[in-house]
Amino acid sequence: MLHRYLQRLRFATKTNMVKKTICVSYCTANDHYSHILNVSSEDDIKQFIIANTDIVRRNNLTPEISLRLFTPNSKFWHAKPELWPFTDPYWAIYWPGGQALARYLLNNPEVARGRKVLDLGCGCGASAIAAEITGAVYVLANDVDPVAAIATKLNCELNGLESLPTETENLIGTEPKGWDLILLGDMFYEEVLIDSLHTWLRSCIQAHGTQVLIGDPGRAHLESHVIRRHLRLLANFQLPESIREENFGLSNSCVWSYQPEL
Repeated sequence: MLHRYLQRLRFATKTNMVKKTICVSYCTANDHYSHILNVSSEDDIKQFIIANTDIVRRNNLTPEISLRLFTPNSKFWHAKPELWPFTDPYWAIYWPGGQALARYLLNNPEVARGRKVLDLGCGCGASAIAAEITGAVYVLANDVDPVAAIATKLNCELNGLESLPTETENLIGTEPKGWDLILLGDMFYEEVLIDSLHTWLRSCIQAHGTQVLIGDPGRAHLESHVIRRHLRLLANFQLPESIREENFGLSNSCVWSYQPEL
């Protein structure tokens, strides 16, 4: 399944490659397939994730962190998309922006230490885990996909951590809370979403002086958006060869500080 959409990207240019291209065709009749596979409770979903992912510990920017992900050995890497029982499995891929962000936190533990941290669109939870490892006082992993929240809990356990608090409400546009640090890894793949993030993140900074860090490998929607003028480069990481091959044409991933005019 995943293999088919990754192969499709061989014909995409670097500037047109966005992560939605990979996953957009995964949506299926979720209730129907969930019933067939009998995955209704959180424990059922945990067991389903364990059975259909591999533990990945290397060939990425953060070998210190273990994650359950899709690999070519996974059943759903090659299976027909209609067999997938949930919504798009963004959480099953360790996106280059998320890798850079987690690497930056591990390299600079003072960034999250003693702070209240929100990992927005957490996916597999790697950035949240990195924040927890480096001493954040509180970390909330937020993703609108409930399966991503469960995958994040599994990945916490895999790394010897207590399960982090998770939230599946869409927080974008809500009343800003007192976050010291907001993390966004590979979230800038749709123009409408970037517009919403630009407005909401600015309000978080205005209300609470929140620091906002963005991990992104140079996706076209971010590079062409007005928000790009408000980003200051903090780090640039060269991606491992295997990650370059999976992301056809992307060789580096950067961490940016979002500093809008207030």
